[in-house]
Amino acid sequence: MGAQWSKQVERRKLIMDEKKILKDLQETSGCTFPGCDHPLTDRKTWISGLNPEKVHLNQIVWPGTHDSGTNKIGFRMVTRPFAQCQSLSIYQQLVLGTRLLDIRVNENRKVCHGILTTYSIDVVIRDVKKFISETESEIIILEIRTEFGHADPPEFDKYLEQQLGEYLIHQDDQIFQKTVAEILPKRILCVWKPQKSDPPKAGSPFWSSGYLKDNWIDTDLPNTKFENNLKCLGQQQPVSSRKYFYRVENTVTPQADNPILCVKPVTNRIHGCSRLFISQCFSRNIVDRLQVFSTDFINGDFVDACVGLTWARIEGKV
Repeated sequence: MGAQWSKQVERRKLIMDEKKILKDLQETSGCTFPGCDHPLTDRKTWISGLNPEKVHLNQIVWPGTHDSGTNKIGFRMVTRPFAQCQSLSIYQQLVLGTRLLDIRVNENRKVCHGILTTYSIDVVIRDVKKFISETESEIIILEIRTEFGHADPPEFDKYLEQQLGEYLIHQDDQIFQKTVAEILPKRILCVWKPQKSDPPKAGSPFWSSGYLKDNWIDTDLPNTKFENNLKCLGQQQPVSSRKYFYRVENTVTPQADNPILCVKPVTNRIHGCSRLFISQCFSRNIVDRLQVFSTDFINGDFVDACVGLTWARIEGKV
């Protein structure tokens, strides 16, 4: 018991030290960058506001949500705090400005996070279609994967094509150089990641896992995650020369050997560091690599930061 207590005390000190490193970095380096104060009048239609004729797909910094479909997962006040990564519905996330959704499903077409389940994928599709019907030029990256440990839902690709076919942007390496206007009226770039079923092929209505890459490390240490994000981002090609999306997740996650197992107090250790991260991308000359930036519990400030950097790219400020 004494050894376990000592280990937890050391762990807590390490977490506090890492939080202080990020706080000190913010105080010494600041969180400003070109476009950081760009006024955003309507988050719901921010891509349209940047001029679809002008903005290329590879110029966009896509605000994304991690575990997007967890706002009602599990049981409230019982299991939900251990798996909930978003408080807003899919539709509310899109209206707020989210443009990449991370959806995990099980063999029964239920949205899930690990062993916990929530609503049917039908709810996600309904919210996405509602948002699309209310806007004209907003492009959505919809990532759907079979959650680890689960079987693929039967004939799921057929279901998705039946539901979303008219909006789907087909797999095409040339898409990254195109403007939004050249892609319209297609609106959804759907990345489908099954566990064992055949992956999407070239020309398919769906995009395979190689088109959305990341370097996930499972840690609750904020500076460890922050620095790993910067290191891995720096190893990528600039957005202008690659033909895949690369995601950075501004998140840390609870660990089984730590007393704090609820998502929100853990992810809060890094949640406020999104602007600091972008400013550090400038400081380390890797801002030309930043493309998809995701978070738990997305808010307006996170969206504004991504849109501001997008605007700066379009206007040649960076």
